[in-house]
Amino acid sequence: MRPSELIDQQISELADWRGHMIARLRKLIHDADPNITEEWKWDTAVWSHNGLVCAAGAFKDHVKLNFFKGAALEDPHGLFNAGLEAKTTRAIDFREGEDINESALEDLLRAAVAHNSKRK
Repeated sequence: MRPSELIDQQISELADWRGHMIARLRKLIHDADPNITEEWKWDTAVWSHNGLVCAAGAFKDHVKLNFFKGAALEDPHGLFNAGLEAKTTRAIDFREGEDINESALEDLLRAAVAHNSKRK
């Protein structure tokens, strides 16, 4: 199966709010960067553009969006709320019913892509 099909399958298998959240995050990721590539690594959805950008994972009580180079990114809206002690990564944990600051998240995603482009 292609990565996009595996992500579709993951979303459909998560028949609760987590599947809807991953689908929503996926749309925001593509809105932020229409040229981003979907991958399937470590049994989860991953997006890359000139390197790894982020990965989405479903857990019992939250959905995690992990930014592979998050520690190098400015986060003026304070979206990062998990993995703050890690050397290179940062994450956002989304819980059921929480609002998403979509424009701030898209800005953060664009910053992650720009960071990867600078490194190349």
